[in-house]
Amino acid sequence: MVCIIPVDRLNHDFTLDKYRELCKTILDRGYSTLTVYDYLERHNAGDNMLHHSAIMRHDVDRKTGNALRLAELEHSLGIHSTYYFRYPYTFKPEIIRQIHSLGHEIGYHYEVLAKAKGHYGKAIRLFDQELRAMREVCDIKTICMHGSPLSRYDNRDLWKHYDFRDFGITGEAYISLQDAGLRYFTDTGRSWSGRNSVRDVMPGTVPSVETTDDLIDWIGSAGDLDLYLSVHPERWAANEGEWVIGYAKDLMMNAGKTVVAAMR
Repeated sequence: MVCIIPVDRLNHDFTLDKYRELCKTILDRGYSTLTVYDYLERHNAGDNMLHHSAIMRHDVDRKTGNALRLAELEHSLGIHSTYYFRYPYTFKPEIIRQIHSLGHEIGYHYEVLAKAKGHYGKAIRLFDQELRAMREVCDIKTICMHGSPLSRYDNRDLWKHYDFRDFGITGEAYISLQDAGLRYFTDTGRSWSGRNSVRDVMPGTVPSVETTDDLIDWIGSAGDLDLYLSVHPERWAANEGEWVIGYAKDLMMNAGKTVVAAMR
């Protein structure tokens, strides 16, 4: 199959330059950027000054080098984000330490129920083992499920049987924030509208926002609404070759999601 790439999208969206433009728009609009942990701590403490905030979250599914690039870019702008790493797929201690040293939060991107094929006892033991391994590198206070779109299991279902707080975890990036009244945007599947998301879904999604330019325009007219952005570092390219490969992968993954959804 030949992959036809729209010329007007090539080297336009999902580049480092475009991400920098998005970050600067958030800052220029006066938003306070927060990690997931910082937001939860202030929210749980009843902070009345928690207003006009933008939670910045990164799910590091692949390409840890890209995560470091985004972390450095954000650091240069004075932005603090949360980076969730998968174990063992993106568990790279040296890169994790570098990102943490820039002032970002490190979290655990768990997918143990999918790994255990729905066996809850095995999943919780695996969760404990992987969390301990990650805590040998740096402190972990929040977690975020990996969507595992090709699996029949939703990793969040683990917490219908157990309590993540028993592991010293302050919050889960979906469960703990779903009632916070945030406007949620994720770049999953190369669209901010949520249309390519299988499980990366939360209340507050704005379906009309497709491209990053759409999102930038929307933020410019959002007023005092609080934001929650989920950004996957592997999607943001530094050069044309990387952009083309990323575009093709997203195209194939979105097709795969459609097939799997039809089989469920």
